[in-house]
Order: sequence, then structure tokens, then C-alpha cells
Amino acid sequence: MKILTIVGARPQFIKSAILSLEILKHSNIQEIILHTGQHYDDNMSNIFFEELKIPKPKYNLNINGGSHGFQTGNMIIEIEKITQDEKPDAILIYGDTNSTLAGALVGAKLHVPVIHVEAGLRSFDKAMPEEINRICADNVSKFLFCPTKVAVDNLIHENITKGVFMVGDIMYDSAIYFGNNSKSKILEKNNLKSNEYILTTIHREANTISKEKLSNIINALIDSKEKIVLPLHPRTKKALEDFDLYEKAKNSLKIIDPVGYLDMLALESNAKKIITDSGGVQKEACFVKKPCITLRNSTEWIETVTAGYNILVDSDYNKILDTIKNFNPKITNYNFYGDGKACEKIVNIIQGDYNGI
Repeated sequence: MKILTIVGARPQFIKSAILSLEILKHSNIQEIILHTGQHYDDNMSNIFFEELKIPKPKYNLNINGGSHGFQTGNMIIEIEKITQDEKPDAILIYGDTNSTLAGALVGAKLHVPVIHVEAGLRSFDKAMPEEINRICADNVSKFLFCPTKVAVDNLIHENITKGVFMVGDIMYDSAIYFGNNSKSKILEKNNLKSNEYILTTIHREANTISKEKLSNIINALIDSKEKIVLPLHPRTKKALEDFDLYEKAKNSLKIIDPVGYLDMLALESNAKKIITDSGGVQKEACFVKKPCITLRNSTEWIETVTAGYNILVDSDYNKILDTIKNFNPKITNYNFYGDGKACEKIVNIIQGDYNGI
């Protein structure tokens, strides 16, 4: 069986790393990795392939920057050519990026079965490009591997029931495996002590294209008087510079370069709280049992909010400031994301159904 795996962004590299390890155990599966280039900065791309030992991509399209239409359109053109040359038995996609959408559409048009890992997620906010990507990908996929019961229910409500499997979250598999094997020195490198800082990430388009929103967030972080550690995404750095906020942020927050996955796990595990607009980081906060303050007004990981571990504050200055000071939920054990064997289940299901493709 030949699988063409499409990746392009940080979360997909992490998911691909742990699933590729499982695929390598099976000699009857050949995996070809295609990197669209959506995340192209060394700190957002190459470092993940190196530290997580992800098999080197056979193809790198180097498609980055530009509008959603420019990115997705060019990805479709190139992925289609490669699919026609490689003739894979299936196309495997992860999550909700433009790379995900492009891979899904190529598979649908060329009648190549699509495998969607992390299917069924919904924020119910169609202003988010990611929400459109999720919906489209789920509607053309043959295998829909869901991380949670909520994700399965979302698909059922949309009358998508065939090929749906609840396997758990492979990001949980990844956190267990790489967390147990990490020798990160990121705390020592940045003179940080456990439980004495708040880790923050900001990268969503909604928060970085608006000067008002980004200003509210940065001002609340500064006015909290807490030690804020901010690994700075390239998009956010550019926005801060464009809005004349960079020097202000740099003078009051501990800004560091983007970090690899192992360093991020270490930062998350040792933070006293986590502030983010990332879907993946919301989950990782839950994995390491840290309170999470989410800079959005909706989330695809609703179970974290329902359980009280995560709170949505959008870009509201007062809410951000208040939750930094007063949001201290008691976090207990949970079982939202499976048993850490999602990758094994995914490969077994694909193999079992292969003759039926």
C-alpha cells in the first residue's frame, strides 16, 4: 500500500512524526511525504523534521506566503501532478490548514481515497478559514479518524457516518512518546524556573490582522505584571512591527524565537498558566494539566472548556487581565483524548480496509 502524506504546518509535522513511527513498523505500507512549504521558516519547519526524526519529505513545494487562494490553488496544482505520477492508494491529510484542503480536493477530484486524521472538529465559526477547511475535508474523506466523541457527534449531525472512527488524539500519543524521551534544556537556556512564568502563543490570523485586537492582547499581558514568555511566531512578529508594537512588547515581555516541539512541551509542562490562540496548545495544556486562557471566542476543543480547564476570552483586555489573575481551576485526571494508542488503531483500520479501497 502506498500512502501520500500531505504536511505543511507545525501541528502537522508533530502528528506526522508519531504516525510515521507506527507506519514504519509495517513493511507492507510505503509512505511518501509531501511538504507543501506552508510553514517554511527553519524554526517552524526544519527543526521539527530534525528533532522528531520525521522521514525526509520526497517533495517540498515551497509554497508559502500570499493569500489563501494563492496558497491553496498552487498547492492543488502541484499535489495533483505528484499524485498522478506516484499513483498512491490513498492521500493522508492532517487537521485544518490550506495544505489539508488542497490534499483533500486533489484526492476527491482524482478519486484517490482520502484519510483525514483529526476529523470532525468544529468551532462553529465559519469566519475562521480553518473551519471551512475542516468541513470540506470531512465531506470528501473515506476514512475519518476522530480524536473525541464530540468530533464523532459533530459528523453525525452533518449526516457523515460512513468511515468514521473514534481512535483518540494522536497528539496525545505524541505528547506521551516525545515527552518521555525529551532532554530539553529550554528552561536553563532562558533562565526560567518552573511555575514562575506564563507561557503565551499568538498566531491566529484574526488576532494578527487587527491592530486593536493585538494591542489589547499585548497590553493585557504587559499590565498583568506577570513574567510572560512569548515564543514569537513570524506572522505575529511582522504584525507587531507593522503596528509599532514590537519594541513595547520586547521591553516588557520575554520574547524568544519559535521553539521546536520538545522545547514547547517542556515550556508547557513548567508554566503556571498557558495563554494561546492555538488549538493544539489548548490540548497540550490539558495534557500537562495547566490552566489555559484562550484568545478566541470559540474553540474546536470544547471539552476543555466544559471541563473548566480552559476559558475563552477572545481579545478582550479586561477578560484577559482578569483571568491571568483569577482563573485557577482545579485540574484533575481526564480521559478526553484516548489511551495513547491512536496511531496503532489508525494503521490497523487502514490495513484492514485496504482491500476494499
